[in-house]
Amino acid sequence: MIVTFDYGGVVCFMPSPEMRGEIARLSGLSDEVLWELDRKYRGEWDRGVYDGIGHYRFILAKEGVSLNDGSLARIVQADFESWSRINPATVKLMRDIKAAGLRLGILSNIPRDFPRDSVSVFAEADIAVFSCDLGIIKPEAGIYEKLREKAGCAYEEIVFFDDKVDNVNKARELGIQAFLWEGAEAARTLVSGLTGAAI
Repeated sequence: MIVTFDYGGVVCFMPSPEMRGEIARLSGLSDEVLWELDRKYRGEWDRGVYDGIGHYRFILAKEGVSLNDGSLARIVQADFESWSRINPATVKLMRDIKAAGLRLGILSNIPRDFPRDSVSVFAEADIAVFSCDLGIIKPEAGIYEKLREKAGCAYEEIVFFDDKVDNVNKARELGIQAFLWEGAEAARTLVSGLTGAAI
């Protein structure tokens, strides 16, 4: 059995409205316009097609905005900072899972230029699968297959938490025991019940 976590919205908190507003301000676009463009095209950044500067250059150009590399780099830095607030309750759960003798996994859509070294729990995982290393993003089936392959087990032996319904549903289609993230304590109860481990 391996218990696997998404990163954004699970291991870390979602960006705050203030952080999102600052990124929009730096871009010169309204919140509504910027985040709709980001939602539409961010998968290509997570897939590794672009780096952060390339991503923001591409989506801003859709609205006729052209910024220099320095300005784009500031936007990218603010973006990364908005995803850097780690949820201590999730980290404690992950460490308790390992202490109980269960394996720990990470499965995340994440850009290749995101500072993964800054997230200590990534190094603590037994396996980690990141979209940017594969050119595949959730909820595409191939990324779950790579998780199963690296875990060396059947889909049914994987427990997975994600904050996006589409990602959970695809995982379930494949046989993974996948659950929509509802907080660390709810996840702790689920894992204890599924594994019989005292967590």
